[in-house]
Amino acid sequence: MSRKTTCSISHSALRRPLLALSVVVAATGAGLPARAGEPLFGYIYTTDLLPAGKVEAEQWMTGRLGKAGGDYSVWEGRTEVEYGLTDNLQIAAYANYAWTHVRQDGVDGATAVPEVFAEYTPASDTAAFNGTKYEGTSVELIYRLLSPYTDPVGLAFYVEPLVGPKTRELESRIILQKNFMDDQLVVAANITVGQELRRLNGDPEADPLSNEAVEHWDHETDVNFGLAASYRIAANWYAGVEFQNEREFSNFHFWTANSATNVAYYAGPTIHYGGERYFVNLTYLEQLPFAQDLADPSPGFVKGGRTYADDFERRRLRLKVGMSF
Repeated sequence: MSRKTTCSISHSALRRPLLALSVVVAATGAGLPARAGEPLFGYIYTTDLLPAGKVEAEQWMTGRLGKAGGDYSVWEGRTEVEYGLTDNLQIAAYANYAWTHVRQDGVDGATAVPEVFAEYTPASDTAAFNGTKYEGTSVELIYRLLSPYTDPVGLAFYVEPLVGPKTRELESRIILQKNFMDDQLVVAANITVGQELRRLNGDPEADPLSNEAVEHWDHETDVNFGLAASYRIAANWYAGVEFQNEREFSNFHFWTANSATNVAYYAGPTIHYGGERYFVNLTYLEQLPFAQDLADPSPGFVKGGRTYADDFERRRLRLKVGMSF
């Protein structure tokens, strides 16, 4: 008799805190996936898009930090407005700008300007260089063919042309996404091809008869393979990892022999918080010591297993903040 009474009291005592916990979970949104359109990652895109008629404003800030030595910092800003044209088609416009401080950052100890400032020349081989630049305006279109919520895997196609005073660029992506455990775990993969034209000044040390001796458009292709996974660790919070394999080529025909110039690998953690109408995303990537310089005699731009060619640095930090309307 007394044992039965004890069990009854235990169930009653447990029921109240469980009920209270259920109310808290429901109120805070625990167990719910990220809001549609929120980027879970810093560098890897998912197939989640804004619903038709929704608008979102985002501010990006990316730090590219550290070279072989000296001082090296580049901060790239992107101000973006996205709009859902349909549930499966999203358009966005970006303003892209950057500023930098570098000094004696090259593998040889000389000052080497970042790629985004490639049309500038330092006052001397060892002088500091400080610059600010509006790189250009870009428009992005993402079309989702398959959704990870209704199909076995999500599939989307992305295109982003950029036009600026000294830059022309076309970036294309194939985006894949697979959700597991009732959307608690999200895995995404990207294949990205970026083709760039940069207006460069003539090189006084180049062959006078060559194209490099006069002002010209420099051609380059970047092919990147990205993989990321993020797990919902608490109400509105995701934590995960991102991996990037970046391959650089000296022309637009990147599949031809002898056009590959650099190979690098980056990896690091990412964390995401999403509120009812806003989100914050922070990603840190570190270059792994497996780089290759395929264009220069060894070691070329590689030091300690990492490449420090124009478009590569030791660390990257990306912050995204967004608000929907």
